[in-house]
Amino acid sequence: MEQEKLVRAALRTIKGVGSQHLRQLIAHFGTAIKAWDAPQSNYLQLSNQGVWIGEILKNRKNIDPREIGESLIKQGIRIITPDEPDYPPLLAELADAPPLLYYRGRLRRESEVLAIVGSRQATAYGKAAARVLARDAAAKGIVIASGLARGIDTAAHQGALDSGGITWAFMGCGLDRVYPLENQRLAEDIIDKGAVFSEFTPGTPPLATNFPARNRLISGCSRGVLVVESAEKSGALITVDFALEQGREVFAVPGPIFSPMSRGTHQLLRQGAKLVEEIEDIWNEVPNWSKNERPVSIKTKLLPKEEALSEEMDHGSILQQLSDVPLHIDHITVHSTLSVSSISLALLELQLGGKVIQLPGQHYVLAREC
Repeated sequence: MEQEKLVRAALRTIKGVGSQHLRQLIAHFGTAIKAWDAPQSNYLQLSNQGVWIGEILKNRKNIDPREIGESLIKQGIRIITPDEPDYPPLLAELADAPPLLYYRGRLRRESEVLAIVGSRQATAYGKAAARVLARDAAAKGIVIASGLARGIDTAAHQGALDSGGITWAFMGCGLDRVYPLENQRLAEDIIDKGAVFSEFTPGTPPLATNFPARNRLISGCSRGVLVVESAEKSGALITVDFALEQGREVFAVPGPIFSPMSRGTHQLLRQGAKLVEEIEDIWNEVPNWSKNERPVSIKTKLLPKEEALSEEMDHGSILQQLSDVPLHIDHITVHSTLSVSSISLALLELQLGGKVIQLPGQHYVLAREC
């Protein structure tokens, strides 16, 4: 790693030196290296005096940037800065872009990115919607960004991977750990084709105060933010606030009127968010995406015959159970050989195709034309 990156990483390990203070040091001294080598008297000229400056002056002599670089290499963690071409391009344009991002995985230059976020306590409907929409967007070459959290985030990452597409996960902790722990395998799958990012130095625990900062990166790297499910007070709505400040498009998926997980998204729709039922609704708002789409190399627009046949069989087995009498999803699950996630996904696809109607309480009936 080049010296400037290592010194930025060294400064970030010092207590109180976050991205904002690191930006201030670079703006004042010109580079992190010059800040690292500057005498104490030069620090007195900084407009924002604070305890963090004393921490730098006290601790820098005990820190070796080269040792930090060696530790990062052993952990498979790399550093990228805003002046490099592979840094997420829209994020680099922001005034508060992190002066360094830690990442694991592969970066894709000049990527178009869609953020998909929502509740950790997602319903089967919400997870299925996030997975289908992420799959369809990723199949067209759009990178899916989310936060690796339970619920909607997990479904969005999985949907992108289903299509053979690329997804980015932004963490609210250091990259030497995965939070939540059950997403360890998912994180490794993301790293295989996409990337996992953090602006927090390795060793940083997943503190609640870190996640708003994480959310601003999710919206900042993206052309638009799609909220699939959200309660009235939710971290997803914090991401929307950042998106609006950053001039990003905001989209929302409508949900059942009786679900508390629909209240946040419905409020967004009242406030002017674009309603999304299928991925083409996003293309209509961001037409350049559909003009410049780059289909992925596997599992693109046309599924292999055997997969299409399997999907048709899944749909058929569910349709055989349904009638004009409401049937609960648990009944469908008990009388099916499919997994719960496969049933949820198939039901959503049938709803989007106009063949099935969802009623309150996760009950389903055939649409009239069926």
